[in-house]
Amino acid sequence: MPGQTVEFRLNGEYVALCDLLKLAGVADSGGQGKALVASGAVRVDGRPEARKTAKIRAGQVVTCQGARILVIAAAPAAQEQTWNPD
Repeated sequence: MPGQTVEFRLNGEYVALCDLLKLAGVADSGGQGKALVASGAVRVDGRPEARKTAKIRAGQVVTCQGARILVIAAAPAAQEQTWNPD
């Protein structure tokens, strides 16, 4: 994964940093994600991040071990149309 850019679609308001590393495929487990953060190998928006459960929101960029994760907002769900006879 080094040198690769991954787009991560965020379905909620935020995702915990250690979970993001796992979900994006940078870490094999949440524990490994926490270890990467603790080792100082993770940067958020170009700055070192030491909080394992930092809230990562859409628009942020996370880098770790040469991988770049672009966090983007998921497309809004299509609104269901209902029939109104009036």
